Amino acid sequence: MVDITNAVQLPQADFDAVVVGAGFAGLYAVHKLRNEQGLRVLGYDSASDVGGTWFHNRYPGALSDTESFCYRYSFDKELLQEGSWTDRYLTQPEILSYLNMFADRYDLRRSYQFRKRMTDARFDEGTGLWSVVTDDGRTVTAKYLVSALGVLSAVNKPSIPGENRFRGKIIHTADWPAELDLANKRVGVVGTGSTGVQVITALAPTVGHMTVFQRSPQYVVPIVNRPEPGAVIGEYIDDYDQIWAQIRQSAVAFGFEESVVSGESVSPEERNRVFERAWQRGGGFRFMFETFSDVAISQETNEAAAAFIRMKIAEVVQDPETRRKLTPTDLYAKRPLCATDYYAVYNRDNVALVDVKANPIVEFTEEGILLGNGDLHELDVMIMATGFDAVDGNYTKLKITGREGVMMSEKWRDGPLGYLGMMESGFPNLFMVVGPNGPFTNIPPTIETQADWISDLIAHMEASGVKSAEPRQDAEDVWVETCRAIAGMTLFAKTDSWIFGANIPGKKVGVYFYMGGLGNYRAEIGKVKDGGYQTLMLS
Repeated sequence: MVDITNAVQLPQADFDAVVVGAGFAGLYAVHKLRNEQGLRVLGYDSASDVGGTWFHNRYPGALSDTESFCYRYSFDKELLQEGSWTDRYLTQPEILSYLNMFADRYDLRRSYQFRKRMTDARFDEGTGLWSVVTDDGRTVTAKYLVSALGVLSAVNKPSIPGENRFRGKIIHTADWPAELDLANKRVGVVGTGSTGVQVITALAPTVGHMTVFQRSPQYVVPIVNRPEPGAVIGEYIDDYDQIWAQIRQSAVAFGFEESVVSGESVSPEERNRVFERAWQRGGGFRFMFETFSDVAISQETNEAAAAFIRMKIAEVVQDPETRRKLTPTDLYAKRPLCATDYYAVYNRDNVALVDVKANPIVEFTEEGILLGNGDLHELDVMIMATGFDAVDGNYTKLKITGREGVMMSEKWRDGPLGYLGMMESGFPNLFMVVGPNGPFTNIPPTIETQADWISDLIAHMEASGVKSAEPRQDAEDVWVETCRAIAGMTLFAKTDSWIFGANIPGKKVGVYFYMGGLGNYRAEIGKVKDGGYQTLMLS
């Protein structure tokens, strides 16, 4: 008989799991752990309600560039059959409404505390629990910490001297004020990424004057957003089994068959015919991945795609100098952008384009923005469409402490690591949904893939009496090197992009994604599960 009279009684955790975030990832994680496994779950979000990225990003023109039929959860067949939409792409209000409906359907709000931000999380090696501190100073403990912080949520706000002197408004697109009236206002926009091109095309017809401060010209293809008839939506609903089977085995998971034809294998005339069809159909990811199989890896095919877009710019933009500034000369190898009549915006009399790489911004004055050559652009409102400290920014900005007092920000000082995009060695029972080195895809299918895997692992731990799980260091090293090797095979690695952290001054450029595609990724994590989690340390 074992003598337990002097045994140490470990404290009971306040919750089985804490989930941080109430967007697509957080809501699904709460559903999986609470509704399906019966765990005691607490969720936090800094916003006043659900929505995540789509709660905060309410700027004019905000929409998903994933088509409506696959920018949603797939696990609930009834929910899929009931779903509907009006246009080919979902706007921000529609996505927010969808997430509110999902939260209602599964009664998820009762597990959340809103207007609370996690500021500190520390793993206690003595108790095996995470202590989670929020911005109101309160602490709770949990066995599992699930971060659903989002790929694009740590706001990037470049500091420009003189901001306090400026008499107008400075607005970041992720913090858009309600009831803002920009009619007849002189508006500046900094940033021409995905958010920037949406804001520019949406606001140009309504503002008094717009000045776009462009650092790098972009390759932007048409989005071709249009109403979708009920019959078309009905076809999607009827075909959902096949659609989602294809999505889960595809590369980018955008609901189309990626091309298997090399652009190098066909004539220049055929390439242009294919590009023209894609241009007319619309969609950034379709243009890059549905046209040819090697746009992202072949210099020849990539240049053909880039030359085609340059030709379209030349056809659309009337002013020669503006056309020159808008025409990219680098590789077509960043996150593919799409918008409605982006280049035609610059034919408007009330829109001006400034090249701030050639003529940098010096400072704000009381009246507006002063450039290096002495030009002063008078403004009433400056819109910062400067994006996010993507992927790892939310982790390195928080105090997350694992074994032996090691902080995540310190371990990732030379770039994020991460095993399978979901775990980190030295941080037991910490699970990241869409964390670093996960697949570069349409987000909802990846969220479901990862949250399902995490939920299965937690179920295995609970059934087996396992107290903690973390990746073996050697397994993590192999995974990170795999991600680097695959990224190095692509042309993405040869451009400056937020995909590699290049949009943040001073941030070390690194690999942030698994570029092998969702289908291959699902096979990789399936092998870990089917192999009994031998790449993990289960204590």
